[in-house]
Amino acid sequence: MRIHIATDHAGLEFSQKMQEHLRSQGHEVIDHGPIEYDALDDYPSFCINAAKGVAKDLASGIPALGVVLGGSGNGEQMAANKVEGIRAALVWNESTAKLAKQHNNANVIAIGARQHTEAEAIQLLDFFIAEPFSEDERHIRRINQIAEYESTGQIAGFTLI
Repeated sequence: MRIHIATDHAGLEFSQKMQEHLRSQGHEVIDHGPIEYDALDDYPSFCINAAKGVAKDLASGIPALGVVLGGSGNGEQMAANKVEGIRAALVWNESTAKLAKQHNNANVIAIGARQHTEAEAIQLLDFFIAEPFSEDERHIRRINQIAEYESTGQIAGFTLI
């Protein structure tokens, strides 16, 4: 599996540890930065590039996922979700990591580096990678509605204000 990873300064050490872990598991890791600590760095470009990498790979038929890291993970998730085709989920425990994939077929997760130990963050990533999408019709329908809105601003059969 190809894993795209990005962070801000708060998650830099986590990112490096995660990359080592992922490579030891046989994954191909694409690091979208940053490469060095800068307390004033701006995470949006890093996270958007990671999300674009995931979207491009998936469109090309390459199995890929992404992880974006930050102090809370919130801004990083928001940035990743601006990329068409990306479903980024903030995860903070085993259940949210598994449900992100199982119910929402998330292709990127966000983790708050200031909220977890490195071991916990790696475990959340492992839960996410290992969990299959349920393929339940209701989840597919809902994901398709999100994608429809993303591309058209509408959801057929529903009135949006």
